[in-house]
Amino acid sequence: MKFLLMETGYLYPLHTFKVAIHYYGRLAAKQGWRFDSTYDHKDENGDPNPFVFVLGSGKVIDGIEMAVRSMKVGGIRRVIIPPSLGYQSTSQEPIPPNFFDRQRLFTTIFNPTRLANGEGSTLGTLIFDIELVSLRHQ
Repeated sequence: MKFLLMETGYLYPLHTFKVAIHYYGRLAAKQGWRFDSTYDHKDENGDPNPFVFVLGSGKVIDGIEMAVRSMKVGGIRRVIIPPSLGYQSTSQEPIPPNFFDRQRLFTTIFNPTRLANGEGSTLGTLIFDIELVSLRHQ
C-alpha cells in the first residue's frame, strides 16, 4: 500500500475511536473511474455528509482503516490500496449508494473470467483521497 501525504493536521486516532472522513474513491482498473465520493452525499442543508465508522470494527476495507490510523485530524492523504487490502466481499464499506456504481465496481473487482485469467492483482486496486474530518472516543 502506498501513502501519498498531501497535508498534515493534529491528533491521531486510536483503536475504537469513531472517525469521520471525506473521500473520493477511484478504481485503477477503469482508468481511475470515480465510483463514490462523500462530497456527493448531501444532508438537508446541502452540505456533504462524511463517512463515519469505528476503528477496529472490521466494517471498512483494511486499506482505509490502515490509512486513517496513521492520519491526523485535518490531514488529507491519497492512498493506493492493493486488492489484498481492498474489497474482499460486497458487504465491506464504504459501499457506493448508487446501485449502478455499486454494480460496476463489484462486477469489475470480482469478475470471475478476468480473475481466472490472472488479472486479480490489477482489478481490485483502489485509489482513495481521504480527509480525516473528526474523531471521538467511543
